Amino acid sequence: MSAPKPLWQTFLRFLTPLMLSNALQSLFGTVSNVYLGQMIGVDALAAVSTFFPVFFFLFAFVMGLSTGATVLIGQAFGAGKHDRIKIVAGTTLAVGLLLSISVGLVGGLSSRQLMMLLATPADILDQASRYARIMLLTMPLGFVFLLTTAMIRGVGDTVTPLLALALSTAIGLILTPMLILGTVGITSPAWAAAIANAVTLIVLAAYLLRKQHALAPDVALLRHVRLNRAVIGQILGIGLPSAVGMVVMAIAELVLLGLVNGFGSDATAAYGAVNQVMGYTQFTAVSISIAVSILGAQAVGGGDRARLDGIVRTGLALNLVLTGGLVALIYLAPRAVLGIFITDRAVLDLAKGLLFVALWSSVPFGLATTFSGAMRAAGVALTPMLLSIFAILAIELPSAVILSRTIGLSGVWAAYPIVFCAMFVLQMGYYLLVWRKRAIKRLV
Repeated sequence: MSAPKPLWQTFLRFLTPLMLSNALQSLFGTVSNVYLGQMIGVDALAAVSTFFPVFFFLFAFVMGLSTGATVLIGQAFGAGKHDRIKIVAGTTLAVGLLLSISVGLVGGLSSRQLMMLLATPADILDQASRYARIMLLTMPLGFVFLLTTAMIRGVGDTVTPLLALALSTAIGLILTPMLILGTVGITSPAWAAAIANAVTLIVLAAYLLRKQHALAPDVALLRHVRLNRAVIGQILGIGLPSAVGMVVMAIAELVLLGLVNGFGSDATAAYGAVNQVMGYTQFTAVSISIAVSILGAQAVGGGDRARLDGIVRTGLALNLVLTGGLVALIYLAPRAVLGIFITDRAVLDLAKGLLFVALWSSVPFGLATTFSGAMRAAGVALTPMLLSIFAILAIELPSAVILSRTIGLSGVWAAYPIVFCAMFVLQMGYYLLVWRKRAIKRLV
């Protein structure tokens, strides 16, 4: 019998497709915006951008729903309860469909009023309303696609979601310019995404059925596509704190942006570039946290506390190596990296200074999310979320306001390492001093 592979190899084999999948999810939106800006004009890009607050709120909820479902599926998979996997998946799809259909019908019929509530400028109101209407009406396809690929990861399969996302992205990127040239106009990315999701879901369903996958849409799964009150409570108990945490962080970013805007347009441009760069380092950290949560849930389901501890140690080590390594590489050539987004020399110099203040904080951010991911694997999500919100509201925002008034623009950026170090200390303290001393019980 061959010796079991080291945990870090198992972790990396799971993590690599997950990171590539997350990269593909952002690729379609980025390239679609390039198509709109280059092929239609700046007004089209602005019109699409006005829908972002609505999209982010809905995305936060569906991500919270998928987080709760993935943890429960991971625990059921680790416990060998395949019938429970289908119950959780069916309930999750039922909730997602109910929500998305309701949002689609209400939002699709009142998209113009919605855009007016968001103070959309009059010259782009018609375009923004058309785009919002199609996005909302096709929301069920997007919800089902995101939930399905997330739940597949819960059974330890990150390759299938990667292949599905690759197919969906390819279809979308081919269709978008064709639809724009075919005079579909500003709604082209929305229609392209809907068609891509529909085609990919059909192909994915056939693939899962042929492979007899644990989440294949067979009769047993379809029978459970209904609202199971007990399971919904478990899913939301894990997922809602995650969604609320995302929304609070987004609101905090808007406050910080307001402070930055007070220092002029150069500061705003530098803010955008530095955030783009930090997004890549935080993207790595978040992917590691998701891997810790899913692999940890499987360990909890199997009753293997020692493996869960090993997963946490591996997640911490990989954060130091991968997130820290990426940070170090960027510090070696900051002007080259920032130059991808900035051409103005003065803004580039400003952004470089701000990057040196804040970029390293992605490492403690990653360490903090590793601890919260491990606790989420056992169904504990509320306290880690409250600790993060406390750090944001009581530490980050006051620090940014006070320091921006005392030392200027760099004071806003100093709030990032302050809050991420605080999150690391709070999450680690709760994990070691409270959570780890408690007995862990699986939820399924």
